[in-house]
Amino acid sequence: MRRDDFFLQPDPPKGALDDDPFGFASSLAPVFHTDLVEELRHGPIPGADDLEAAMAFARVVHDELLAYGTNGQNQLDNEDAALALKALRSVLRRLGIPLELPFRDFETFHSYWIKQGMKGSWNDRREYLTGVFDPIHARLDRMEENRLEHQLARPISPQPATGWPDVDAEIEELRRHFDAARTPQDYRGVGTDCVGVLEALSRTVYDPAKHLRPGEEIPPPANTKQRIGRYVEDALPGSDNKEIRGLAVKAIEAAQMAKHRTTPTRRDAGIAADAVILLANILRRLEEPPAGREHLG
Repeated sequence: MRRDDFFLQPDPPKGALDDDPFGFASSLAPVFHTDLVEELRHGPIPGADDLEAAMAFARVVHDELLAYGTNGQNQLDNEDAALALKALRSVLRRLGIPLELPFRDFETFHSYWIKQGMKGSWNDRREYLTGVFDPIHARLDRMEENRLEHQLARPISPQPATGWPDVDAEIEELRRHFDAARTPQDYRGVGTDCVGVLEALSRTVYDPAKHLRPGEEIPPPANTKQRIGRYVEDALPGSDNKEIRGLAVKAIEAAQMAKHRTTPTRRDAGIAADAVILLANILRRLEEPPAGREHLG
């Protein structure tokens, strides 16, 4: 996300462009996107995780407080500022970053700097805000660097997704939760997400008409080892494919391990998540013609 995502360009009044040959009406001041900010306050924004949103929005709030405290060129009004501070506290809290400020909007910020002897100095107010926000910006930057260094596996296929909607939705949730996970409880949740991916795969690939043996009852989707195992067994029969069939079983066991460990680590969760993501892409590749006419790449 970018700073501009939190502002909307207003439409000019009806008919204004007809009487505006120089385009002044099209350069109206952007309007604070309060609906988006309210959404951020209550949870992650679709299409952007909390870290990405926090990095951009922390800059918005810092810039607006700085403008209000120095040259008066802030774009937000007092009500907007109150909402912005609430939303920033919420998104930072979800990332484990505290933000405690002795004011709640522009007006109380003004009262605060007077009480603190900063009334006659733009520089004092600038340095105060730098002391508050620079550690936050730096911590968010470190979190982004850590994410880039510890991302979950990406398939070798050039396609961004498997093309199986339910599976892709579960994988995206898995990636989002892994990025935000910080505690053993979070990592157990990642294990639960891994199982969610497996169950979506189970529902997608298992076809009773093809995979049910005489005398068997249809296994429930939660029986992922049997359903996925049967799909792989039928797609890759023979002793030459024994190792790949075993890989599916091990991926399922790794996911269950992360879910049921008492104190799983980020490494435990990452291994399980990598395993099920790669398994999903292996199963998808089994849909390709054996002769090699590639479907996914």
